[in-house]
Amino acid sequence: MKKAGRLLLMLFLLVSVSAVQNALAQASARTDVYHVHFAKAALGKGAEEGDALKKQGPNAAMPGHYIVLRHQSGAEWDYAVIEHLGTKATVEATGNPAAAAVRDLNAWHGDTFVNGPAWPEFAKAMGLDDPAKSAGSVYVVAVFRAAPGHRDDLEKSLGQPPGKGDTLAGSVLLQHLEGGPWTYLTVARYASWADFATSQKNSVADTLKPDGGWIGVRNHSDFHNDTVTDRIQP
Repeated sequence: MKKAGRLLLMLFLLVSVSAVQNALAQASARTDVYHVHFAKAALGKGAEEGDALKKQGPNAAMPGHYIVLRHQSGAEWDYAVIEHLGTKATVEATGNPAAAAVRDLNAWHGDTFVNGPAWPEFAKAMGLDDPAKSAGSVYVVAVFRAAPGHRDDLEKSLGQPPGKGDTLAGSVLLQHLEGGPWTYLTVARYASWADFATSQKNSVADTLKPDGGWIGVRNHSDFHNDTVTDRIQP
């Protein structure tokens, strides 16, 4: 009887562990394609460039599935647009030419195709499932280029759960497919500037945490930058 009880307990534990592993695998699956657009406004055209980027293209593959972030501190770009394209994307020779008035608002830009989670997961992490409730959110956009031979280690480091004092409201990890000279892009969302400040203060204690946070990036990445932003669309 005792042996039977132990066997049932072992089976229960195996099923439980398997279920957790499957849930984690599904949660981190990168099934969809996204387009990442970094834009620098022409001199004196910062506000106009932002207004233009708020308008999704008329031929968008997934209308309404995008987010526009505005630089506050960090890299040299002014805006980041991340647009969901579905499970595949195509590029046509005709392209998507912009009107001259819109084209001249831009000093330069960079485009990268990435893979990431399905839109519902992305939208929930970024607060887009109910934009009104997340209007005051702060987003930290970071790109990382893995050092040769360290790609898997870098992904593992970036995928670590938040620390004890982290006030993170949501995050996504996107992986390069074609485009810019980086391997991964992360977007971390904080519900407010106060939460962001609290997280920054609390994270100092974990600076040298083995293979995580500050030290992990420097163990496995030969380039990265972080940019603090706010959301202007939706």
